[in-house]
This record gives sequence, C-alpha cells and structure tokens, in this order.
Amino acid sequence: MIKKLLILFIVSFNSYQFAIADEGMWLPLLLQQLNEEQLKTNGFNLTPEDIYSVNQSSLKDAVLQFGGGCTGVVVSPEGLLLTNHHCGYGRIQAHSSLENDYLTNGFWAINKEEELRNPGLTITFISRMEDVTAKVLDGVNDQMEENQRNGIILRNTQKIKEEATANSHYGAIIKEFFYGNQYFMFITETYKDIRLVGAPPSSIGKFGADTDNWVWPRHTGDFSVFRIYADADNKPASYSPDNVPYKPKHFLPISMNGVQKNDPSLIFGFPGSTQQFLPSFAVKFITDEVNPLRIKMREASLSIIDAAMKADDEIRIKYAARQSGISNAYKKWIGENLGLKRKKAFEQKLEFESKFKGLANVKNQNYLKILSELKENHEAQKKYRLGRDLFREFIFYGPQLIRFVSDFNNIAINYERIEKDKAVDSEIEKLKQKTRGHFKNYDKNLDQRIFAALMEIYLEEINSEFKSELQSLITSKYGNSTDEFAEKLYDKTIFSDFDKTSNLLDNFSSSSIKKISKDPVFSLMRTLFISFQTKIEPEYFRLEGEKDKLMREYVKAIQTLIPNKNYWPDANLTMRVGFGKIEGSSPHDGMNYEFKTTLRGVIQKRNPEHKPTEEFYVPEKLVELYENKDYGPYGENGEMPVCFTASNHTTGGNSGSPIIDAEGKLIGLNFDRSWESTMSDIKYDPEICRNIVVDIRYVLFIIDKFAGAKHLVEEMSLAN
Repeated sequence: MIKKLLILFIVSFNSYQFAIADEGMWLPLLLQQLNEEQLKTNGFNLTPEDIYSVNQSSLKDAVLQFGGGCTGVVVSPEGLLLTNHHCGYGRIQAHSSLENDYLTNGFWAINKEEELRNPGLTITFISRMEDVTAKVLDGVNDQMEENQRNGIILRNTQKIKEEATANSHYGAIIKEFFYGNQYFMFITETYKDIRLVGAPPSSIGKFGADTDNWVWPRHTGDFSVFRIYADADNKPASYSPDNVPYKPKHFLPISMNGVQKNDPSLIFGFPGSTQQFLPSFAVKFITDEVNPLRIKMREASLSIIDAAMKADDEIRIKYAARQSGISNAYKKWIGENLGLKRKKAFEQKLEFESKFKGLANVKNQNYLKILSELKENHEAQKKYRLGRDLFREFIFYGPQLIRFVSDFNNIAINYERIEKDKAVDSEIEKLKQKTRGHFKNYDKNLDQRIFAALMEIYLEEINSEFKSELQSLITSKYGNSTDEFAEKLYDKTIFSDFDKTSNLLDNFSSSSIKKISKDPVFSLMRTLFISFQTKIEPEYFRLEGEKDKLMREYVKAIQTLIPNKNYWPDANLTMRVGFGKIEGSSPHDGMNYEFKTTLRGVIQKRNPEHKPTEEFYVPEKLVELYENKDYGPYGENGEMPVCFTASNHTTGGNSGSPIIDAEGKLIGLNFDRSWESTMSDIKYDPEICRNIVVDIRYVLFIIDKFAGAKHLVEEMSLAN
C-alpha cells in the first residue's frame, strides 16, 4: 500500500527537516513555518496561526494536560472539558462506594452545585513555547565531562525559567529534545479546582474492558466530563466555593458532520514516550527479555486480581483503577512484541545501521565508533536494567503493602532530626492520611496472594548478585516457600491491619520507632530498597548517563549524515500536533478493517448473561435506544456511529486528545491504538499503525439521549 505525504515539501528549521506526514509528533511552534496555502492543498481550511498562536486564541488554547498523564479538550465557554473515561477512572472510583457505585451506574451532575471536587487533580495549559537551545547550552562544549555539562545546563535552565516567570502565576518547563541536542521551554498555566461533571457507566465507558483493550473493531464510549474552576479574575486557584467556571481563551466547536474515509485529521495532545532512535540490539533486548519479564509479572498479578474482582463487588470497586493500570501496559507490551517481530523491526534497524556505517565511512569516520560503544554500554547495563524493572514491577505494580510501609521509612530513620525540627506531629498527620488512603483500596488476603506469586518470580528472575540478603532473610526465618513466607509475614506485621496501624500513629512516641524497625515487613522493605539502591540503581544510572551521551552523539550523527529526512523529536509529555487521515487498515492477510463502527456492533457484542460489572453488558436503556433507532441528531443514515480509526501517530499520554477536522472542529477523542499499532512507540508502520477514536457524536448521544444531561450539550457549540 503506497502511503502519501500529506504535504510534499520540506522546510528547514534549525536541526529539523520538517514536513507534515502520517508519522511524527511535531512541536506546534514549528507550524509557524507553514503557510495557509500549503495547509489548504492538503484539505485543511486553517492557517498556522489558527493552530498555534501566542498573539491570538488558537486551537492549542483549548488543549490541556489532564492530571499529568492524559490530554483533555475544552468544549464550552464555561470551562467544560472532555477527556477519556479511563483518564478520569481513578477520580470516578474515588467518589464511588457500594452505596454510590458511579463506576457501575455512571454519574451526572444535574447542576454545577452537584459537581464533585477532586483534590490533587490539576490541568495545565501551554501559554507559549520557545526554542532556548542556545541559552541552555551557553558555556557547554563537547570536551567537558557529562557531570560538568549537566551542572551548567541545570544552572542555565533554572535561570531561564526564573526570568521567564518572574512576578507572574505562570510556570515554566524546559525539556530536552533529540537526547539533548535541542531544548524548548514551555510556559504553563495550571488550574487546581477541577470538578467531575459526568461519566457514563463502565458498561459504556469501558465496554469490552480487557478483552477489547488495544483491539479493533472497538465499541467503547471512552469519555468523561469535568469542569475547570478559577477565581474571580479567571486565574488558577485552590478549591473554593467562591470559584467560578473558567472562561477559556478558546474552546473547540463540535462538528456534527461526521467523518468520511480519507478525511484529513489533526491530533493535539501530550504524548508520553517514544524511542524511535533505538539501535538494533536495544530493540532485540526489549522484545526478547524486557517485555517478556514485565508481562510475566503483571500476568501473575492480574490472574489473582481479576478472579477476586469477579467474586466480590467490594473488591471490584477497591481494585478497579489499580487493575486497569496494571492491565493496560500488560496487553500493550504483548501487542508491541507481536508487531515488532512481525514487521521485522530488528532486521530493519540492522539494515539502517549498515547504511549509517557506510555513510560514516565516507563522510566522517569518527561516527563509526558510536554504535560499537553503544553496544558495549548496552551489554554492561542489561542486568541492571532487568533488575530495575523487576524491582519497579514488584514495588509499584505488585503487592501494595511494601510500598505503603516504605512511607514510614523517613520517620523511622530520621526520627531524632524530625523531633529536633519539631515536625513529628506534621509527619504523623501525613502518615495518617496515607494510611486512610491506602486501606480505602486494600484487601489483605488478596495482597498476600499477590505478594507470594510475585516474590516467587522475583527470586527466580533477579540476578544472583542482587538477591543474597533477600534470600538469606527468607530462608533464615521462613524456609524456601514464598507462600509460607507471605502468610507469616502478613500475620505478624502491624501494617496489614488498619486498626493496628492507626493505633500506632494515634499513640506515637519515641518507643514506636523500635516497633516499626522490628516489624517484619519494614525489615523486608529495607532489605529490598537497600539492595536496589546500593547494587542496582547507582550502576544503572551511571551507565544510563553514558548511554544518553552516546545517543546524543548518535542522533546528531544520523541527522548530519542523512540530512534530507523528516526528523521529529521523541515524545516526552510535551505538547505535540500530528497529521493523518481517517482510514482503516489491513494488518493481516485476508483481513480488512473498516474505519468505523456503530451501535449495531455494541449490540452484536452484547452478552445478555453478563452482569453490569462485566465486559459485555449493555444497559437496557441503550438497547432500547438502539431498537427504536432513537438517535436524535447524532445518528447517520439510520446508524449510530461509535468509533473510528485514523493514521495519526499516538502513544501513551494521547489519551483524551482531541481529533480535529479540516475546519478546526472536534470530531472525536483519541483513546487507544489497535493491537498491531502498539509497536509505534519504537517503529511506526504506515500500513498498520492506527489510533482509535470515540466519535464525538456518540459522546453527545450518550450525554443527551442515554444520560438525559442535555444541559451539558447545550453548553457546547454544535456546527454542521
């Protein structure tokens, strides 16, 4: 299949060779190099100023970073925003209980007074961007050591940020691009009073759940609704009943025209991480060792959590967000491996490296040593990378108890200093808050089973150099059985019981330090962390620093040796824009994916035997709307559109990103990729890589016809 470039031209911009194509996550600032005619040639009735502008409102002013890890879009003059259901999932869960099960039943505020607070949730707008490479690298040269280089960069960036935000409420972020060959500054405006307005039941917002995750065709209404509040001057402010709905610089009007095959599409968002410049041996390491290890750990956790959630509604609510977070990356890594192997990414990298060496041999032989030095660094780092991944999987995505107990490390180790600073009461209050938060979503028996399963894998997979103390601790007291170890550990610790932990904190004194230090889980936590911090982490980061320097040289060499190519900087949670078109794909022989799905597919997937908490339950009201073809103004030719696919290049962080049509109107919310597309973090393939989008008309249909919250639709600007 021949893929076309959306714009057949190249514009030089510093180190970039810039062109709009299906592949790539471009800095919006660079679009100023385009002109209106070039955009029109490819179907966009927009000017560069319409997309990104500092002097007037533009599309970028409607796009926001939601909670630090997702994207959202403002859709009304009263600060109403849309993001994905899975992005708001943790907040929906936090408001849910057995009495008010918003996860299962959905939530809709009838008026602004009913909108729910979300302490700790923030959203961030980008006010402007600036290339600050020269300022950041002032005083840096290629001969200096990395520590000296990094020290100069740190001082420079701090000074630049302070000068840019002096006497204002704005923040500043400076990020490196191309492994430190270029730097951009982002001036930010962060709002802290964000309230939940509406969310469909999980049977719509998470329809298909784990079975359909990363899969096309998709029929998920993956959206939720929040509102931004500001002070009387429209400035960011902490929660106050006196705050008022935020008045945006720009909000996106909503297209009611729908999408057709080959329509141009633009995506705005905050993609998280890509690794397009990885050498061949790094790609092979990921597919053969890193991903299988992480998959193994998460599979063990999920098998236990999934069974418990199905058996107990209380556990289902407690563990809903955690299960979703563990499962998402688990299935993504499986798909990523399948795609990278089937598309022979390793072999393609080898072919590219052969070309690189050939060019270096002719143009600059100093570049020849870079790949061999990268390979040497890679081999030295492998055991530390695997050890770090095992530790992170166990601590952050395995049993919750160890990470919870680590919160007590500060007071146990530094009690005398904290007492001297008269900060004991403050520290105890923090621990009480963490204790309440931990036990709200915790089940001792379930956590114990997860601990036993993952500890067995940890001991089996961790390099022998890193486990001697841990192995000694276990065998000296508990034998070699991880099940027995887990059972005795959880029985003897005070930290697996809310009342015992609370009693410790309520009656805290200097003698409590001894009690904490002697607790078996605290001892285990210290053994794990000390081993990691002394045997794995220092050498991992030393080698990582070497690798970053080599990658900086490698990327610069690539751009120098092959100048007439479109280079886009890897995603790093900064605002990006991408171009593509509405289209399906043919990822396998004999398989042809259409570009859209409808409500008919929801009904076809429906399992009448499923309960409201199961994957393919469909609410009776939605069935009734389907049977009566009661779609209001949102249907099309007797069908109710649900989702569509496009060739916009996306990754994690693009969840909730607006998909925008040629006129600058909202046509959908990005929420996923097809399973074949997950390889695009490392290797984008134009034939199979597709992002999955919930059609904005389905969002409006659910809000209006299903939820009866038409007042929210009436806030928005609908356009034909």
